Amino acid sequence: MMKNTFLFLIGILACLSCDNTEMIPDDKAAEEELYFPPNNGNNWESIDFNSLNWNENALENLYTYLEDNKTRAFIVLKDGKIAIEKYWGNNILNTGAFEANSLWYWASAGKALTASLVGVAEKEGHMNISDKTSDYLGAGWSSLNSDKEDLISIKHQLSMTTGLDYQVSDLDCTEPSCLEYRADAGTQWYYHNAPYTWLEQVVSNATGIDYNSYTDQKIESITGMDGRWIPVGYNNVYWSTARDMARFGLLILNKGIWKDNEAVFTSDYYEQMVNSSQTLNPSYGYLWWLNGKSKIQFPGTETTFNIELSSHAPEDLFAGMGKNGQFVEIVPSQNLVVIRMGEAPNDALVPIVFHDEMWEKMNAVIND
Repeated sequence: MMKNTFLFLIGILACLSCDNTEMIPDDKAAEEELYFPPNNGNNWESIDFNSLNWNENALENLYTYLEDNKTRAFIVLKDGKIAIEKYWGNNILNTGAFEANSLWYWASAGKALTASLVGVAEKEGHMNISDKTSDYLGAGWSSLNSDKEDLISIKHQLSMTTGLDYQVSDLDCTEPSCLEYRADAGTQWYYHNAPYTWLEQVVSNATGIDYNSYTDQKIESITGMDGRWIPVGYNNVYWSTARDMARFGLLILNKGIWKDNEAVFTSDYYEQMVNSSQTLNPSYGYLWWLNGKSKIQFPGTETTFNIELSSHAPEDLFAGMGKNGQFVEIVPSQNLVVIRMGEAPNDALVPIVFHDEMWEKMNAVIND
């Protein structure tokens, strides 16, 4: 899929979009088989709300809550078809209404996309997640001595268990001087952005392909997504429409398979990615947050709490979650994909309370 980077960047700056997106009504009851929208164009089948036996009367309460908490986009896919799609407020520069074609940032929800790309690179034989990070970044990517640096593997980067010191002044800083030793890899869990960010260079160095190009070739061209990674300081932030995020969610719901294509990663990698990656924080997979676990350690904390991610969300939910409440959420038991983009409902790194209350409102709709 060819991209016009210049036009995309202009879209970021202007965020002006004509909302000519179509939803094709489908009066039939939802099928068990997943529906996949066409890769080209804006057509995406919707599902008759009444056929779902959901509570339409509870929708307004959900919408009010989302709008009051600065939501810009909210999408629910059922069996791949659009059951709910709603937009509020203005685009990123406040130059017009936020619409289906408006762009927004994923923040740390983009980590879920990176986890998938690591799986793609491993399946293609470019690397193994058990490999040392230094095999791809070279010795001295951190300030650790070689013995300690060589303990850090790609898997540790995926699971937030590199053991690097999190009491540095800037957790985003990827300079070696910012990456100091605190504990042996695999013995400490902390939500540390910098070692995650290095994963993108690991993938690029392993494959020999620019990270945006690799994302395009291996994920976007298959699913019809049309986003882009944009550098911001030390970070690399993914931008797209809410529907692009929904396409990614649908790919993950179907275990990395889009339509009749081959799975983008192995089934073994998928299972590892969406299950507990370690015992220190069982609510974390490979850059995905997991519900239904016995304990959790939230971003920005050293404390483990004996609670699950969300008491109101389905037990099997797993989610890519980002700052200011960017969510791509998968519920396999119900064939659901839930997307939320917007501004911060509060000051939390990941707004956990908002997320739980959102699902409380959602339950009133889908569990009538």
